[in-house]
Amino acid sequence: MRALVMTGPSQGMDRTEVRELAEPRPGPGEVTIDVACAGINFLDVMARRGDAGYVGAWPYAPGLEVAGAIREVGSEVTGLAVGQRVAAFTTGGGLADVVPVRAGLVVPIPDQVSTPVAAAAPLMLTAALLLLTDAARFRPGETVLAHSASGGVGGAVAQLVPVLGGGLRIGTVGRPDKIASALGSGYDTAVARGEDLAEAVRAATGGAGVDIVLDPLGGGMIETDLALTAPGGRIVLFGNAGGGEQVRLPPSGRLIGGNLSIGGFSVSRLWATAPRRASAGLRRVLDLLAEGRLDIAITEVGSLAEVPAVHQLLAEGRGTGKYVAHLQNLP
Repeated sequence: MRALVMTGPSQGMDRTEVRELAEPRPGPGEVTIDVACAGINFLDVMARRGDAGYVGAWPYAPGLEVAGAIREVGSEVTGLAVGQRVAAFTTGGGLADVVPVRAGLVVPIPDQVSTPVAAAAPLMLTAALLLLTDAARFRPGETVLAHSASGGVGGAVAQLVPVLGGGLRIGTVGRPDKIASALGSGYDTAVARGEDLAEAVRAATGGAGVDIVLDPLGGGMIETDLALTAPGGRIVLFGNAGGGEQVRLPPSGRLIGGNLSIGGFSVSRLWATAPRRASAGLRRVLDLLAEGRLDIAITEVGSLAEVPAVHQLLAEGRGTGKYVAHLQNLP
């Protein structure tokens, strides 16, 4: 079978290649999935860079979310059948023709949801939902500020806020040419990060500040986040897009005095440590898609060979929205 493989850490595409590998078989409690579509994520880029905690050993097979059909069912698996169309979170190796997956990480896809869109659900859409509902404790009417608003998770956040009861949506982007993409995703206000960011956010909120900040930038914006958060607000850190050293968090007295909270979130660790919570989130976003209450635009690439170039787009901050690799047509 074909699989994308990273042979060592790199800032570029030079150590990523398509290889022929032996087809996997499911172990106890596992299924194998014929992958029709696989999500492409910034976590793949962080693994490629060699960021701590993302790769156990080289070579590494990336790909953390897939949609396709169950190929084979291992022992001790119930409720899933060969040929069933499913979406799944993987622990790696999803950018391949066939991937083994723990059964608890697999969720059936409703008939109304296309396979390419379903491939964006286990990681991106589930992350956006649980960021808002679990980590940030979003309440209807609250103002949400999301950094990296033109990316996949940022776009999903903009779509989900109205579904969850509505509220003002403010997005920040790294470059002015991404403002249009953020606005197209549904943000009420979008602004490039720079010296006038705080002023633009205060103007959008009438000086009241924001209730929730969703920050995947590794903490480099934490002082700005604190300055813009209203009393009782919540800041959620959920990534380290820049790849640098994590910044030191503010002293507890500052949080207590401002009635503020800072929390962390990792959807991949949630899948690893609390799969029932994560799979419940995946079922919910698939149901929202099936009901037509959630609609996510994706960009499809047609082969594994095209994926490294998408990784490079994401690494250089030039990607917009969600990318999905179409690997094979299935019945």
